[in-house]
Amino acid sequence: MSDDDAQRPDTRPVPTLDKESGGPDGGTSPATGETEPVADDGRTGRFWSARRVPAAVAALVLLGAAGLLLYDVAAVRAHHPAMAWRRRLARELATRHLDDPWVLGPAALAVVLGLWLIVLAVTPGLRQVLPMRPVAPGIRAGLDRKAAALVLRDRAMEVSGVQSVRMSVSRRKATARAVSHFRELDEVRADLDVALGEGLRQLGLAHRFGLTVHVRRPKKR
Repeated sequence: MSDDDAQRPDTRPVPTLDKESGGPDGGTSPATGETEPVADDGRTGRFWSARRVPAAVAALVLLGAAGLLLYDVAAVRAHHPAMAWRRRLARELATRHLDDPWVLGPAALAVVLGLWLIVLAVTPGLRQVLPMRPVAPGIRAGLDRKAAALVLRDRAMEVSGVQSVRMSVSRRKATARAVSHFRELDEVRADLDVALGEGLRQLGLAHRFGLTVHVRRPKKR
């Protein structure tokens, strides 16, 4: 999100959910007047990634290695000579010591790959999707971090004195870097704190977000 994007005339503010609309902040529904259930902060976990690419690569590698080894074993059982790679591997394993670099290198690589697969198996992934507070049982919603940054940027551009702003949203923190061409910087920063704090609240995210605001003057040319 560059400063040029923030100044495009066709940029329109993305609508957010307000309390009165019965959004994720747990307001009242205008049709029924009943308060919608909202989970406590922090109870909604991250979305889990399917990990299709790592799973497919690991499965193909294991399938190919197992198939090649099974074919060679079957060939030996049928009184055919073993493949050259298996004879060489057996000879190398019989002659090289455990502290040999050619033994330690592949072993270290296998350990790293195994740890990587374990990390993929026990972590949720999908870091770009921020979980939102549920408003009904069995329904989960998420918001892309880039979309959240776009909403907050549009909210920041509505503050008087802001010429341009760059927003970045991480898993737990939103950071605004604004350029102000008039008004006192402290006043602009205070208004941005209020506007962006309200914007974060209206996003309906499951976890509390930190907010950091930086305001500076335009660079002199």
